[in-house]
Amino acid sequence: MFITRKAISRRTILRGMGSAAIALPFLDSMVPALAAPTKAPVRLAFLYVPNGIMMSAWNPKEDYEGKFADELPRVMKPLTDFKGDMLQLGNLTHNSGRALLDGAGDHGRCSGSYLTGIQVKKTTIDIKASISCDQIIANKIGSQTRFPSLELGMDDARQAGDCDSGYSCAYTNNLAWRSETQPLPPTLDPRVFFERLFGDGVILSPEERARQAKDRQSILDFVTADTKKLETSLGPTDRRKLDEYLSSIREVERQLEKAEKDNAQINPGMDKPYGVPADFAEHFRLLTDMITIAFQSDMTRVLTFMVTHEGTSRAYREIGIPDGHHPCTHHQNKPDLIEKTTQINVYHTTQLAAWLGKLKATKEGDGSLLDNMMLVYGAGLSDGNRHLHEDLPTLLIGRGGGFLNPGRRIVYRRETPMCNLHLTLMDRMGVPVENFGDASGRLDPASLS
Repeated sequence: MFITRKAISRRTILRGMGSAAIALPFLDSMVPALAAPTKAPVRLAFLYVPNGIMMSAWNPKEDYEGKFADELPRVMKPLTDFKGDMLQLGNLTHNSGRALLDGAGDHGRCSGSYLTGIQVKKTTIDIKASISCDQIIANKIGSQTRFPSLELGMDDARQAGDCDSGYSCAYTNNLAWRSETQPLPPTLDPRVFFERLFGDGVILSPEERARQAKDRQSILDFVTADTKKLETSLGPTDRRKLDEYLSSIREVERQLEKAEKDNAQINPGMDKPYGVPADFAEHFRLLTDMITIAFQSDMTRVLTFMVTHEGTSRAYREIGIPDGHHPCTHHQNKPDLIEKTTQINVYHTTQLAAWLGKLKATKEGDGSLLDNMMLVYGAGLSDGNRHLHEDLPTLLIGRGGGFLNPGRRIVYRRETPMCNLHLTLMDRMGVPVENFGDASGRLDPASLS
């Protein structure tokens, strides 16, 4: 008996009219007959939340190490279903965020140094940081994917006092740095992100956007012929995977259209990116749904996501908090402001939990997409009231393709540099470097596995 099945290329793309192009998820048909199973790539993502977190509602009441307790602290509680998928890392510190030499402002230092490990300070040039760890990885492995890295963010109209100069804003708005003077600004508009993933990425004028919206068709309509041709060569399991994947793209399109209509009804003259939903949860869901698609189809393996910019004074009226986030964090031990800050923190982890559910439900090989991820969720401050940079709130979520053994809290020695984690993550991504930032070494691999 001869087995002659020809494998589908991992780089197969559904193409259609114009610039439409849809990459495919990993399918069984991409593995040649009789070949050894192909391991899925590991993806690395950093989700950064601003203004610190209420540590009394983040760390357990008893500072223990080991398996998570039955009941998680209040801010962590929305993540209860994912206790077995995450590590809580204690005592990681960014000394580079402290005011040794000021200039960028405390919020600028904490976000500007988060992935660089270098203290940002005013120099003879306008801005200066260092290449960030995500970009070191992207420079090494980025040629294997369509996008070496992706940078996303969420924002609304800036509030007065969010940053005091364009210089400070360069740090509070950016996590990724291509060089010491070149940040990589995050994409905020879900429509722009969608068109970058599935088109030529050309940014349209408002008039062109309006014309396109009027005659808009689904991106899937443009690749119908290629899709039908591909389906004839797939088995039942792969056809189901493909259908689920394309359905997720269609659902993102539907959400985008709804967001744009809602924005127009709220204020037709508003000066706001036309694809940015007014609702925080909807904005987060749109971006993370597309991030899932980008990882699933191996468009990229490295991503940074700022869940609003550092120092933001965004109000959360959708959960009954009209106060700005930043002023709330300077609570001066006032119970009402502590409660509002905690509610905002819980709201953020609630959105994270919804995304983790989708990642865990996305099958990949013998496991899930989440199993093949290392997702860092955290902040560049711990106590936002006192602007503390030690014991930074940090979750490492996923299994890293078998590298991580989650389900535990790990407490490292006090003042352990956050850059020790970055060195360890770079190793797992196949990009070992000798030194990075203010690292004193690597985290003990045995502690993570």
